[in-house]
Amino acid sequence: MNGTSPQTDSHVRLPSPGSTQSFWHTHLHDLANHRTTSDLPLECEVLVIGSGYAGTATAYHLVKSTSTAPPPSIVVLEAREACSGATGRNGGHLRPDLYGHIPTYIGRYGVEAGRKWAGFEINHGQATKKVIVEEGIECDFTLSRSTDVWCNAAAAEKAKANYEMMRRLEGMDYMDDVDFTYGPRAEGVSGVKGAKACASYTAGTMWPYKFIMELMSKMVNSGKVNLQTHTPATAIKSFPDGSFMVETPRGAIKAKKVIHASNAYVSSLLPEYARSIVPCKGICTHIACVPNRDAPYLTNSYIVRDEENVLSYLIPCHDGGIIVGGSSSLFRPHKEQWYDNTDDSTLIPASEGYYEKSCMQRTFRGWEESEAFVEKA
Repeated sequence: MNGTSPQTDSHVRLPSPGSTQSFWHTHLHDLANHRTTSDLPLECEVLVIGSGYAGTATAYHLVKSTSTAPPPSIVVLEAREACSGATGRNGGHLRPDLYGHIPTYIGRYGVEAGRKWAGFEINHGQATKKVIVEEGIECDFTLSRSTDVWCNAAAAEKAKANYEMMRRLEGMDYMDDVDFTYGPRAEGVSGVKGAKACASYTAGTMWPYKFIMELMSKMVNSGKVNLQTHTPATAIKSFPDGSFMVETPRGAIKAKKVIHASNAYVSSLLPEYARSIVPCKGICTHIACVPNRDAPYLTNSYIVRDEENVLSYLIPCHDGGIIVGGSSSLFRPHKEQWYDNTDDSTLIPASEGYYEKSCMQRTFRGWEESEAFVEKA
């Protein structure tokens, strides 16, 4: 991507130094604070800014697909610990969205565009599984079913209409994998109290931090990637020959190509993207179960929309705990708390209290006596 004129550190939005700790980071990987070389290299062929999904995937595919010998020199910069941004703080869902976005895209761009978009999302599950199996990565990956639930009558009716509409369309073969239930049976099928409709289809869950860090570890240990943590990119300058000079607090590094994979922070170095890539803050929690208290194991992941249409996403952990997040409709009116906000050192005030101790108890049948509680937010 094209660079911009150098900027001083005061103009660059960097990740918060004192972020809240993600549940996924409970046990840090050996490479969390890794620097492959004690000094920053003076130059490289490809410089990747960011070590999350996008940055690590970019480095991985460059390493795997190159036909040159030796492969290009690749340096990955990370402002804080490795995988400490959105990738290491998300819900762990590998779940295509068949009812939220796709009908909207069909309405805007036509059936063929909607079909391709759905296929693109669906293919991620199998593609990720393939990498996990081929590389032998242990990241609690599970391929099972995801259950959509609607507890609001009007929303359930709309979901039913969307389902029937998409079943009628030609080329939507993935709809054969969808099981839709509407009416009184929905609560029993989904296990969610007050469910008016539910749908399930193939999806995956995993521990995203483990996945990314193990993938990065294989590249670093093989000598094909130089990882430099606690090294934020603070300015970038382009040269007539197409190369770049990237400044950091530890010195500058020259690169033939620069890949911007810093997500919420892209516009700090590329201000032309300020209107296109806007950081939006969310909430994610880990709900734990009290030892020796019976609670059903969830085998599916969930999207639950309660009677007030507040949406929560849930995935089960292998230890019996649950990752729960969402509730954006509660804090959406308080725009300053989440929109264009990269401060992950504090929670969103308007969301506090929603995922209190009774979240699982009030939502799922069989959890009433579980005493499940929010262990981390």
